[in-house]
Amino acid sequence: MPARRNDVIRVIVGEDMDLVRGALVALLELESDIEVVGAVPAGKEIIATARHRNPRVAVIDADLNGKDGLEAAVELKQNLPGCETLLISSLAKLPTVRQALSAGLGGLMLTKSSPERLADAIRRVAAGDRVFDPDVTLAAWECVDCPLTERELEVLQLTAEGDEAREIAGRLFLSSGTVRNYLTVIVSKLKARNRIDAIRIAREAGWIY
Repeated sequence: MPARRNDVIRVIVGEDMDLVRGALVALLELESDIEVVGAVPAGKEIIATARHRNPRVAVIDADLNGKDGLEAAVELKQNLPGCETLLISSLAKLPTVRQALSAGLGGLMLTKSSPERLADAIRRVAAGDRVFDPDVTLAAWECVDCPLTERELEVLQLTAEGDEAREIAGRLFLSSGTVRNYLTVIVSKLKARNRIDAIRIAREAGWIY
């Protein structure tokens, strides 16, 4: 049942693609119990907008440019616990699902979801429920367990982004030798031919981006 007018759910939207952001706002404003009180194109603007607009739910693209949407969502939860967060993503990425769960976020919906399902997810998140798109949940269950530790995944992710061992060592407060040792172990665990092959295997499995 739609909420009464005095129970309207205040929502902000974080989406870097102008066309998608505009479409989201237009669709949500068709709902009588949802009011979009802010829409921003970058993660760095989300906290300031939320503080100013006092939303009940923030709908954030998990892949925002400038600041990762997941990072922005976690920061929002830490700074404004009264605002629930619903991530949206074009892909059912297992790492995103796991991180959203571990961070205690409200949920994750795919952008291909119907407007009705998205609006319903917002209502449920506003009510304190956790909502994950069925396709996202299915992908998480079907994915093979990752044999890599969290630290190994960090090292492989940074390698996939083009960082050299020295740069990774500086970012993770390790020695370059330790980073190279991690990479050797990673290649062995994944039965990969080399680091490039290890990155391919991990990406196809959804363990890194």
